[in-house]
This record gives sequence, C-alpha cells and structure tokens, in this order.
Amino acid sequence: MNYSAKAGIGTGLVALTVLLIAYCSNAPANSSQQLDTQVESFIGEVEETPDEGIEEIVEEEPLLTLPPLGEDLPVTAFKEIWGYVLAGRESSLSRNYPLTDVVYFNAEVDSYGKLTGVPRRRNITFAGRVHFSVTCGSRSLTHFVLAPGSNERKTLIEDLLAAAMDYDGLQIDFENVPARDGGAFLSFLSELRAGLGNKFFTIALPARSARIADDVYDYERIKPYVDRILVMAYDEHWSGSSPGSIASLQWCRRVADYSLRVIGQEKLIMGLPFYGRAWGDSNPSVAYTYPSIQNLIRERNVTEIRRENGIPTFDYQITVSVKVYYEDVYSLSARMEMYKSINVNSIGFWRIGQENTDVWRVLRLER
Repeated sequence: MNYSAKAGIGTGLVALTVLLIAYCSNAPANSSQQLDTQVESFIGEVEETPDEGIEEIVEEEPLLTLPPLGEDLPVTAFKEIWGYVLAGRESSLSRNYPLTDVVYFNAEVDSYGKLTGVPRRRNITFAGRVHFSVTCGSRSLTHFVLAPGSNERKTLIEDLLAAAMDYDGLQIDFENVPARDGGAFLSFLSELRAGLGNKFFTIALPARSARIADDVYDYERIKPYVDRILVMAYDEHWSGSSPGSIASLQWCRRVADYSLRVIGQEKLIMGLPFYGRAWGDSNPSVAYTYPSIQNLIRERNVTEIRRENGIPTFDYQITVSVKVYYEDVYSLSARMEMYKSINVNSIGFWRIGQENTDVWRVLRLER
C-alpha cells in the first residue's frame, strides 16, 4: 500500500530509525520485565499465522522526532488511558497511575462452553471503571459456543450478563473466531449489547491497516454494537515470524490511520505493548528419524553415546545467536506522541506490571 503522511504530524518530522536503534542496542537488559509463563502461553495460542490485514510498507514514512537521549521526554496526554491487569497480579496496579479504565484479565470459556474463572471485583482496588475480559481459547470451541440457537450459547450469554453485574463493563476477547462464523459472532455481540443495557461493552480486535474480504473482525460491522474497540496494535512480529519489532512506528501509524477512519475517534482505543520478544537462529527441540539422528551424530562429531536403561542418548553443544526487541520508556513515548499527533483520544496497555515504570512519568490524563 502506498502511504502518504499527513501534514502537521508535529514539529520537526525526521527519521527516528537510527536514533531508536542506537538507544535500544545500549539499553540495559533489565529495563524490560520478562513475560510470565501464563501470559506467554496465552499469546502463543493466537499468533501462529500473520495478520492478513496488514500490508507491507511500500514507501518510507517520516517518524516523529523525540529529544536527544538524556534529555526530558515529552509528557503526552490522552482523554482515556486503559490498562490490563492480570488476576493474581493486582499488586502491580498503583493508585497513582493515570488510568481511566482497568480491564481485569481474564475469565475464560471452558471446554464445555461454560464461563469460568471470572475474577472477583473486590480483589482489585481502583477508583475508575473496571471491566472484566473473557477469552475463548480455540477455533473449534469458539465455533461451538457461537452456534445460533444452541443451549451453550444461550447459557454463556446469561452467565456473561450475570458476571457483568459486579463490573462497570464487559470486554470480549475472542481471537479465534472461524472464518465462516462472522454472522454468528455479530449476532452474539448484538445479544450481549442488548442485555448489558447501560454498562460499558468493549471488544479487543486484531490490528488491520486495510479492509479484508469476509473479515470476521470487520471494524465497521462490529462498531455499532460496542462502546469501544481496543485495537491490539502489537505482535507485528510474533514467535513464529522473522525477528522484528513488536510494534514498529511505521506499522502502528498505518494501523492507527485505518482505525481512525473506520472506527472513529470516540470509540477507538489504540493498544500498546509493554513486552518484548527474542528469536534464536537455532532451535534443536525437534523430533528425529533414525537416519536423521545418524546424520546429526556425524555433523556434530559425537564421540560418546551412553545408554540409560538400554536407551541410547548423547549430548552436544551449539552456539545460538539471539535477537531481542523490547519496549522502554523512549520507544513507548515515541508511539504515544505519534498517536497524539494524529488525534487518537484513547490508548490501552498490555499489561500493567510488565512495563518500565518510567512510562508513567511521561503520561497524563487530559483535564
């Protein structure tokens, strides 16, 4: 897709690429917290294929310039600031953070289609709005619970509406809706919208920079049923892809431009990542046939083969080159300033507790 940057993106537009690379290559390794096993496992379930709605960059895009390293970063203000809080990690949320909304993560749909694991509202202390999130872990299970007229769907909707009574709102995070279930998904959202009344109804959707034919996550079709759409503008590069930024500024700009056009300023929340990823150039954890084992023995010059209760086993050493991309206060500030420059009103963070806490010093709510 050819991209033409809007005029007026901010003062002093120049390329930021060299600056960011220089900074990240010298940043301390402990400035970004490691993802916990539970959340990493959840992300891994839904990111094995690239997003069909994201197109490659055809032309260079100007990026927003930040102050030189070592100088104060700008303080960016938004109308709404959302943050995810994981059940069991409530202590990561501080009352001093400039947040309007917290999404309590997460309730799930079990293998029988029942709602399970709804966090207790009283376990989280927050003065603003608190929403609970529900996920569904597989395509087959999602198809099962969305089936129109089924008892499972009817019961799940009843359970979601009952659970929402303790909260300010409900967020749907179904990232595995099968391609043929778009209509069933929309009617599911419609029923929830009607049942929730005045409570907030939100949805988390994958990033798009263009409309896709027969997209089950079509922003324009979903928009009428919800109060907010959180666009998950992260995992541009994922565990199974080539190494790269979780959310490069160029990619985020294209996603934000499209989202603003289709969703609109008032309903859009642009999601930002607090986490990073690492890629290695070798992964020896694979299954082998017998001939492949023999080739491996020769290639690695294995000289000692032992037996454990009759089973042959051996060891060898390899060197692995690892590439890491992560987020710090500088890269997050760059993304927030870019979003602000194109009039994004609301942002949301995945997730509280994974961040460089310096980010809260460069962020405030609009008064």
